[in-house]
Amino acid sequence: MRKKPKIAIIGAGASGCFTALQIYDTLQGLCEIQIFEKSKEPLSKLRISGGGRCNVTHNLFDPELLSERYPRGNKELRWAFESFGPSDTIEWFRKRGVALKAEDDGRMFPTTDSSDTIIQCFLNELKSKKIPIHFEQGLVGIYSNLQSNQTGGFRVLWEGGVEESFDIVVLATGSNRKIWSILEKLGHKIIPPVPSLFTLTLENTDLMELTGLVVPHVEIKVLPKGKTQKGPMLITHWGLSGPAALRLSAWEARTLFEADYKVDLSINWTGGEKTQNIEESHLSKKEKTPADKLSSDPEWKLPSRFWEWILKESKIQSNKRYSDLSKSEIRDLSLNLTQMKLQMVAKGVFKEEFVTAGGVSRKDIQFQTMESKHCPGLYFTGEVIDVDGITGGFNFQNAWTTATIAARGIRKTIVI
Repeated sequence: MRKKPKIAIIGAGASGCFTALQIYDTLQGLCEIQIFEKSKEPLSKLRISGGGRCNVTHNLFDPELLSERYPRGNKELRWAFESFGPSDTIEWFRKRGVALKAEDDGRMFPTTDSSDTIIQCFLNELKSKKIPIHFEQGLVGIYSNLQSNQTGGFRVLWEGGVEESFDIVVLATGSNRKIWSILEKLGHKIIPPVPSLFTLTLENTDLMELTGLVVPHVEIKVLPKGKTQKGPMLITHWGLSGPAALRLSAWEARTLFEADYKVDLSINWTGGEKTQNIEESHLSKKEKTPADKLSSDPEWKLPSRFWEWILKESKIQSNKRYSDLSKSEIRDLSLNLTQMKLQMVAKGVFKEEFVTAGGVSRKDIQFQTMESKHCPGLYFTGEVIDVDGITGGFNFQNAWTTATIAARGIRKTIVI
């Protein structure tokens, strides 16, 4: 009787655990699956995601629009999301008794608002399927038997000198330089990793007077030719945070790294209104309602505190009437609203996410199966690959999607 194929999954994070479960279901249990983890605890990143609530996915169901949320990997994931997307994620958890809810911004969490709900779901599933997790298993090397003119499979060497043989190896190790070094020896190109998803530290500016204030519709870009990012902006005591700033940090991750995080930023606080339109709006008020004061409720949904601040920055008294407003003052105010220049001087942190841009080159992977092009039988899932998304549940969706595709790819090639 032929032995069950042996499959090693390296990494007990979200991607690794989900891969194990998908392989088990896809192969109907007709294989031996083991998970190996270098630390003492599984799913540690999942536990702290979303402030401890676990941002499982995003309710963006169109594969085209969904793929646009990935600064790196969007082309490859476009097809992948046809195969397994957010609706599939929601259904997978529903079948296991975990209901998800969507918040106003599209982020999806368990209805319990606790990451422990997701963790226990995984651990219970692994236990019921008798899939073990071996902790404190540091990987030293992976050796393909094909490289030594033998039949397929791998020899895996652990710290302490223990060596084991497996038919299939899945790497779900996230951003791990040691693992990337091992993969380079197997012929893979590693895209140098740089941080992604971080806040923007600014040169000292009066803007910090507004710490804690959210401006709801902002456009921000790196000068001179960066890609414009949109969304709410949170002003902090060190600079800028919130969705718009984090999206900029993701899309411009390599540009910012190469500039040592010292760049000029251009901000449109109105959400995209053109300078000329702002000027014309104020000139019209000067003509039609000259007795009105500028201190009345601002347009473009700007918070009143911000409006008072931008008037001060433009050297305009807030109780000034439109009739007394000069054309040069209107011009200065319009430019400050739509083309404010601020200097970024350092990279901040974003504690809820630990995302890196970089990893195994996408060109080295067959995305129809997640199998290595250089090393048959070796598969990749999650952030070990040069794929990353913006904040909002997109990086976990990448984990679920690539894990499922890898499981299906393994099913097509393995002999049972």
